[in-house]
Amino acid sequence: MEDKVLRKLFLGFIHIHILHHAKEHSIYGVWMVNELKEHGYNISSGTLYPILHSMEYDGLLQKEERNITGKIRKYYTTTDKGDAILVEAWKKAYELFQEIK
Repeated sequence: MEDKVLRKLFLGFIHIHILHHAKEHSIYGVWMVNELKEHGYNISSGTLYPILHSMEYDGLLQKEERNITGKIRKYYTTTDKGDAILVEAWKKAYELFQEIK
């Protein structure tokens, strides 16, 4: 049960990580999986790609397909809506962390 609760909480953190990095520069799936691993999130590509697709569908990310050595790679950056959501998430997280420290 504890594992399930943590997974739900961490899923929100993962969304925030994605928005943060996609705002800084274009990201792609494998890079994001490795970046998340550096922060202790053990997420597979099979979990990440549906998250990226849903964030694109929700208007938070925009996708650009690039041909990299004959292979199409999908790069994601934030939209204006994604930027606004990231700012709001930062405010809420800051408020929460100030309260629970």
